[in-house]
Amino acid sequence: MQALEPRYRADLTVSEVTRALRALSSAYVERRGTLAGGAALDSAGKRAAFALVFGPLHFLVIRDIVRRLDAGRDMPPLLVDLGCGTGVAGAAWALEASPPPRLLGVDRHPWAVREAGWTWRTLGLRGRAGQAEASLARWGARAPAVVAGYVVNELPDRARHALLERLRGVAAAGGRVLIVEPIARRAAPWWSEWAAAFESAGGRADEWTVTPDLPERVRVFSEAAGLNHRLVKARSLYLAAAPRQP
Repeated sequence: MQALEPRYRADLTVSEVTRALRALSSAYVERRGTLAGGAALDSAGKRAAFALVFGPLHFLVIRDIVRRLDAGRDMPPLLVDLGCGTGVAGAAWALEASPPPRLLGVDRHPWAVREAGWTWRTLGLRGRAGQAEASLARWGARAPAVVAGYVVNELPDRARHALLERLRGVAAAGGRVLIVEPIARRAAPWWSEWAAAFESAGGRADEWTVTPDLPERVRVFSEAAGLNHRLVKARSLYLAAAPRQP
């Protein structure tokens, strides 16, 4: 947050960020059909609100889920962040591993690609991001860990179905997969199909209630916009390769 404040507040007032945060929240909750067209990041104010509030919030929620799943143990050397946004999902998981894996991010928005790289450098992580659709990401022959934080719900049905098959193949080849999404059912009518696929492959589906230790500035922005982020609900799918037998 110390690095984010001067990066995004130089040209925006608190009221401008707050107004943009309301518009961003409305796009996610009430006008989800606009997300595919880039509505979440179509102004400097929304990008600032995303980076200053939703980025830290998603980082804290995903880190909590990773810890409860004990998913940072024995990580593959590569972590792929699908639809990486500002890179917080990959960062939250990578920082729980020792040593942290190298990060590879993909996002269709050029601003997100730049910000993911900045986030990882700021947090002392190695990685790079490139511009591509999340469902078309490539990661080479070795099975990585793959995280998709709050992005699968934005994919078209055909791309989402194709991605599911690829992710099941990641775990079958020795990698692992973590999907995190909001709890609202209307945001993810596909969830039951994915949950059944993960569970049939030996994975798990969970619902979580997280009480994030919000930075003061995130709390101020959230409350000014009429949002309550003191308690956050999320759900996840997790699939890891079976441990190798000695």
